[in-house]
Amino acid sequence: MTEQNDDVVNQVEGDAATAVQMRDVRGHVYVNSQVFTSAEPASSPRPGRLTVLAVDDEAPALEEIVHLLRSNPRVGKVDGVSDALTATRYIHEVLRQKEPLDAVFLDIEMPGLNGLDLARMISRFAVPPGLVFVTAWQKHAVEAFELEAVDYLLKPVRTDRLADTVRKLLDRASPHESEPPGDPLIPVERAGVEAFLRLSEVCLAELDGDHARLTTAEGEFSVRVPVSVLTADWAAAGFVRVDERHWVAVEHVENVRLADRTMTVQAAGRSLEVGPEHLREARSLLVRSRRRPERH
Repeated sequence: MTEQNDDVVNQVEGDAATAVQMRDVRGHVYVNSQVFTSAEPASSPRPGRLTVLAVDDEAPALEEIVHLLRSNPRVGKVDGVSDALTATRYIHEVLRQKEPLDAVFLDIEMPGLNGLDLARMISRFAVPPGLVFVTAWQKHAVEAFELEAVDYLLKPVRTDRLADTVRKLLDRASPHESEPPGDPLIPVERAGVEAFLRLSEVCLAELDGDHARLTTAEGEFSVRVPVSVLTADWAAAGFVRVDERHWVAVEHVENVRLADRTMTVQAAGRSLEVGPEHLREARSLLVRSRRRPERH
């Protein structure tokens, strides 16, 4: 269906039940929105699984994040819409029906209401869903976490980073369901000799290909460990990810510095700057461990 108005031609796909055309409040911008559907069968909510809404005005990006979310076994239902106004209507209707909505994955740069505008609206709900920003730009990270975003993902989204985000959302939705693991033994190697370490002995883990270099008080060791284990199992044992390669044991953090909205963590004799997408979780874990950041 095509409509012409003010010399602007707008193409609206789909039927009247799924498509909406709206003039933006800022002027002659029109928002054409299509509720995302794909060849994949729509999934239904499952116990212990997340219900998610994805919002992105670029169709390939929306299709990609919806596909990645549906591929995660911890996600039960995913819907996608292509603009913030339709997302607002969707969220209000879901909450009015008292249906579950655990998270909203938001692009930031969108016509009309952008992702930050929508996030401010969502944050005013009595029980808001978790906010996850998905963007190509790092420049909005500080503002995103001021809105208490659960995570900040950079495009293109990697499967392991998304798995980390899903874990955070599950912890947020059911904080009492995850029991902390014990202190497992880890088979490691040092100078060609195999040995075992307790996880509690590890101060710092540095990813190096399909191995991780573990730093302890006794020295460095190597272990083959998938990223998924570092981001899920080790995180539950008190490790926090500070950048794309490093995980730090909160109990072994020696010092923390906050300056100009950046955070530097010192552990195992090394100083590591926390990446913007990991800043909120790092601060949260340090608060819970009763460590007070030192300000300069």
